[in-house]
Amino acid sequence: MALTGRAALLAALGSLPVGLLEPSWTGILAVNGALGLACAVDYALAAPVRRLTLTRSGDSSVRLGEPAQVHLTLANPGTRPLRARVRDAWPPSSWPPGTEADASRHTLTVPPGERRRITTRLLPTRRGDRRADRVTIRSYGPLGLLARQGTHTVPWTVRVLPPFTSRKHLPSRLARLRELDGRTSVLTRGEGTEFDSLRDYVPGDDTRSIDWRATARQDKVAVRTWRPERDRHILICLDTGRTSAGRVGDAPRLDSAMDAALLLAALASRAGDRVDLLAHDRRTRAQVQGRSAGDVLPAFVNAMATLEPELVETDSRTLVSTILRNAPRRSLVVLLTSLDAAPTEEGLLPLLPRLTQRHTVLLASVADPRVEEMATSRGTLDAVYEAAAGTQSQAARRRTAEQLTRHGVHVVDATPDALAPALSDAYLALKAAGRL
Repeated sequence: MALTGRAALLAALGSLPVGLLEPSWTGILAVNGALGLACAVDYALAAPVRRLTLTRSGDSSVRLGEPAQVHLTLANPGTRPLRARVRDAWPPSSWPPGTEADASRHTLTVPPGERRRITTRLLPTRRGDRRADRVTIRSYGPLGLLARQGTHTVPWTVRVLPPFTSRKHLPSRLARLRELDGRTSVLTRGEGTEFDSLRDYVPGDDTRSIDWRATARQDKVAVRTWRPERDRHILICLDTGRTSAGRVGDAPRLDSAMDAALLLAALASRAGDRVDLLAHDRRTRAQVQGRSAGDVLPAFVNAMATLEPELVETDSRTLVSTILRNAPRRSLVVLLTSLDAAPTEEGLLPLLPRLTQRHTVLLASVADPRVEEMATSRGTLDAVYEAAAGTQSQAARRRTAEQLTRHGVHVVDATPDALAPALSDAYLALKAAGRL
């Protein structure tokens, strides 16, 4: 039960003349007694809340930054019309700050025996599952003095997927892949290491590609065409330990690593390679294996949606063992982790020989653009200290990268905006060189 502002206003207006002209308990009771009777009648005429039937429909998944619509259908099985104010409660991160009150509250009227649908528009600000909270309904009588109030639990979950902002780089990398595959209209042969077919020699072809046996059997000079290696295994490993929780700009490092992993997965699946995913810190948090080319990207996005950085130190020994167990044959292992000196030198470096002797290892790390800004600061005493700190941090990352390179690891160190295309370029370079 809820008292409305109209009832409080009528009570104040009715008591004011009594208090000014003839203050007495009798006058106050006379005014408020009539108001109380009107409230009781209004409450009795309001539609019961508990009998209402509520169902949901609408979007069950949405990319971060895009709107989602969830429909709530209210059925009124009673004999009285429902005049209601409805609050459809969701977690605070389901809307931008300050917009929850307008987005979650609805006013509607449902005649007896009918149903009406309201739509709650969500605009999530974080990844993960957003689960609907209680639906609170306030049913008013015809006078609008007193209202029945109750809550219903109507479950619904909207999964907020990673935004995949690096998708814009995919067409240019696919064009480069087609060039490697020899399908573009150029005079040079397609790069790669797997024999594809024979064709007639044209000026500009590499003479080393001439097939002399085929030339001897025909009147024209024949050259071999090649294509990049196909059906290779790529294992993308996301480090979800404490270093992935560090914020670079407005997002954690893990989000930038996810974006780079999605672009690489989309590109590699189009190239005919098999792509798997492993998210690990002290234990495996998510895993995608054995998906077809058409299912790789949806599976990756769905597995990454609920991933969050864990404030624990990554167990490198367990991570390497898990990688070797999931990649028994030679593969390209892509480690999306930190280049910080302490966790890399103490945890990962001693174990790298176990990986590099069996697999090609590519390590990608998110660099902080603020450090680059600090390294170029000048003009004030504080700026000089910032420049010294930034330069020292950059030198430490370069030393760590050099150590990894000496162990046979290919290193990509780039800012969040540049990491995804840089990682894809490194993959294409390895593919063109036949290093997968």
